[in-house]
This record gives sequence, C-alpha cells and structure tokens, in this order.
Amino acid sequence: MTTTGRGLFLLARAVLEKKVILWRRYWINTAFGFLGAYLFFAMIFFGGQAVAGAAITDTLDGIIVGFFLFSVAISAYHSTSGQVTREAQWGTLEQLYMSPSGMGTLMAVKTAVNICTSIAGGLVLLAMMLATTDQTLSIDAVTVVPLVVVTTLSVVGLGFVFAGFALLYKRIENVFQLLQFGLIALIATPVDGRAWLKALPLSQGSSLLQEAMTEGTRLWEFPAAELAVLVANGLCYLAVGYLTFHLLLRRARKLGVMGHY
Repeated sequence: MTTTGRGLFLLARAVLEKKVILWRRYWINTAFGFLGAYLFFAMIFFGGQAVAGAAITDTLDGIIVGFFLFSVAISAYHSTSGQVTREAQWGTLEQLYMSPSGMGTLMAVKTAVNICTSIAGGLVLLAMMLATTDQTLSIDAVTVVPLVVVTTLSVVGLGFVFAGFALLYKRIENVFQLLQFGLIALIATPVDGRAWLKALPLSQGSSLLQEAMTEGTRLWEFPAAELAVLVANGLCYLAVGYLTFHLLLRRARKLGVMGHY
C-alpha cells in the first residue's frame, strides 16, 4: 500500500471509529432514531391495510423500495449537514480546516463513510420491512449497492449546501425538516415520459432502483444512457453542493462567525 493510500485508510478508519463512539455514547438517541423510522413504516403499512386493503398490497413492493431509499437518503443528508453543524458548535471545524490531509480530502472521506454507514443502516431497515410485510424483493448487491450509492450523491450535495448555510445563518433546523417532505416527493415522482424530471435529485435513481428490486433487472441490463444520466446527476449535484459549501465556509470564516452559536 502506498503512503497516500495508507493515509486515506487511516483517515477513513478514524472517521468510522468516531461515528461508532458517538453512536455508543448516545445509544438511546441512535436506537430511537432507528426505531422511529421502522415505526413510521409500520404505521404506513398497517394503517394502509386497514384503510385501503388490497390497494396497499398491490403497491407494497414500490412502497418498501421507496422507503428504503428514503431512509438511506435522509441518513446520508443528515450525516453530511449535521456533522458540519456539530463540528462548528463544538469549535472543532476550524481545526479540521487546518488538517494536514486538507479539507477537501477530509470531507471526501467523511462523505464516503457516511454513505457506507447509511446504506448499512438502510439494509437493516429493509430486512425488518420485508420480515414485517412477508414480501420478497430482488436484492442483487452488484446492482442495488452501486445504484443506491450514485443516487445518494445528489442528496449529499444538498447536505453540503445546507451545511454551508447553517454556518452562516445557524439555526435552520426547520428548513431541514421541510426538505424531508421534498425528498419523499422526489422519490415518488415518476420520470417516465418526463425527461426533465431525471435532472432532479433522487428521481432517476428511484426509478432504476424500483425496476431493479421489483423486476429483477441487473445493472448491466439497464440502457447505458439511463445509467449515464444517473451518474451525471449524482456527480453534478455533489460537485455543485461541495463548491457552494466551500464558498459559504470561506464567507463564514471571513465574517468570523464559523463557531458562534
């Protein structure tokens, strides 16, 4: 392993260890956050059965896939935006800015770790949803994981944008809450026949993931153009989001308000 590769590995391990320590130290918050997501789905499932009957059963596969993607997306979003806000509140963000690894490398590693842990948590929730509903889906890791990773990049980009605004305007938690409803709408938006909707975050990825998990379509069976749109969408939102965050971070440092809460 090269020196650079070893340095990235050690950095990634340190970031992951920090997340695990925080999960363990605040285990009640961690447990109830996960339990809350499951109970939310349970209310949709059992409430839907009581009210809609067969209608909810006919669309259950799509609901499970959509909820799985939503859980991963919202976790990745909060991990990105929340960690920057917490670092600023703790007074450690400026120390990270002066890290020998560089802010760009550090944020890239944190983003990668956040996505991996978000997917891991989403898969556990998916298993619980399938057990609760007694449903089966096509879960091919070679197909599902890349689709979820690339789809989530657009949400991470949004997380960087709002993290930057949080550095300047501090308390914007209500904006975060409103964004959750927007993510649900994006996941549920059908892109068939509306090409412009594919440019929105999550929409294209949600469509491909639905097909992969409900119909068993493999990654290499999707049209190359559809996958290219998905990759371009994720990378574009991530790049624009990080650039916006970097500019807002510089603005906050210039105004001297980075750690003032």
